[in-house]
Amino acid sequence: MNIIVALLIFSVIVVAHELGHFFLAKKNGVGVPEFSVGMGPRIVTFAKTANGCVVKFFCSQKIMEEREDWQDVTKYSWKLLPLGGSCAMIGEDEDNDAENSFNSKGKWARFSIVFAGPFFNFILAFLFSIIIIANSGIDYPRVEAVYDNQPAKAAGIQLGDEIKSINGHKISIGREIDTYIQLHPLTGEDVSIVLMRDGEKKTITLDPNYKTHLFGFSYSPQKTESPKISVVSKGKPFDKAGIRAGDKIVSINGTKISNGEELKNVMENYNDGGEVEFEIEQDGEVLSYKVTPEPYETKTLGFYAAGDVKGGNAIDVLKYSLVEVKYWVETTIASLGQLITGKISTKELSGPVGIVDTVGNVLEQSTDYGMRAVILNMLYMSVLLSANLGVMNLLPLPALDGGRLVFIIIEAVRGKPVDRDKEGYVHFAGFVVLMLFMIFVMYNDIIKIIH
Repeated sequence: MNIIVALLIFSVIVVAHELGHFFLAKKNGVGVPEFSVGMGPRIVTFAKTANGCVVKFFCSQKIMEEREDWQDVTKYSWKLLPLGGSCAMIGEDEDNDAENSFNSKGKWARFSIVFAGPFFNFILAFLFSIIIIANSGIDYPRVEAVYDNQPAKAAGIQLGDEIKSINGHKISIGREIDTYIQLHPLTGEDVSIVLMRDGEKKTITLDPNYKTHLFGFSYSPQKTESPKISVVSKGKPFDKAGIRAGDKIVSINGTKISNGEELKNVMENYNDGGEVEFEIEQDGEVLSYKVTPEPYETKTLGFYAAGDVKGGNAIDVLKYSLVEVKYWVETTIASLGQLITGKISTKELSGPVGIVDTVGNVLEQSTDYGMRAVILNMLYMSVLLSANLGVMNLLPLPALDGGRLVFIIIEAVRGKPVDRDKEGYVHFAGFVVLMLFMIFVMYNDIIKIIH
């Protein structure tokens, strides 16, 4: 099921890309012998001829080429394997002086045809974003939580503040905050945060250096939850003392604990590094442990400002749908920059295998929340992948749309086209390199899944 869903997402994204080429080719008078969905043998082929509409099942390439009434019309095929699609244009990869050939058209007509593929990926991402935001809400960058004793609290950031920028980088949605920090790790230097509070713009300087003491355990800080330990970090004070995940905290230095919220409130008083006595219920028996936390230093902002908020009118939905696409485009470009500079390892790249695995994980996690959650999460994955494909195809590399655009721009500058054969050799070499790179990425995906 995971593979089927992933293939469906891939196909929708690739077909949208090819539709961009198709519509602009038709608009500019370029002949399109065939537009197909999927790959492999044709299952059904449709064509509108001078004698009417014709439908052919399991049509061979020979019939496609020899049938007289099909020579100057576009054939629409549904192929066996649900792997993307294609838009075949006359003269796209060969010298052809026919009036309806790709290379016979003006440079800007060809530019629009090539650019339309990636642009349609952005359009698809925008349309899916509208559906997601209309149903889930807008991810306003409003502060939802300020953590006690952490930098944001000390700097004066408050609940409800709307973050506008961090170190001069504009923030439009909540997720941009975490993404910015991932791409620009905190160095320990002061962080400048511009925010809106009660309609007034404020600039706050935050010291991200945070020092505390940790016992090495996790729990749910909710009033409705039991004060049960969910995780004990290996090698940390709780683990060394013999306290285990699943144990229940009964009291701390004599203060009784009955739920997760009380546990949170009491624990906030014990971060000075002193010894603390815990009464722990373990296997039905209450045991006493004296534990000394270990010092811990990190760099953090100390607040959380992301979460979908329902509401907003149609204009807000359209605006933030554009912001969503912009976010993924900028994130993809920034990630590529970090890959080039070596800040991100090539081992972190994911290809089709890794994407199928990710889609499967998201699908499995969504099923517990019903079909609506499944659909919205799959649409979200489609937005991510469609925007990513649009950016990647615009890279100025041979064999990609961006590489073709570079040759058209060179033609515009020098006043004449690059020799078609030489351009073909460059694109072929780029295709070979691209395939080798895809094999490398696929190998990485398989290794990551195995481990």
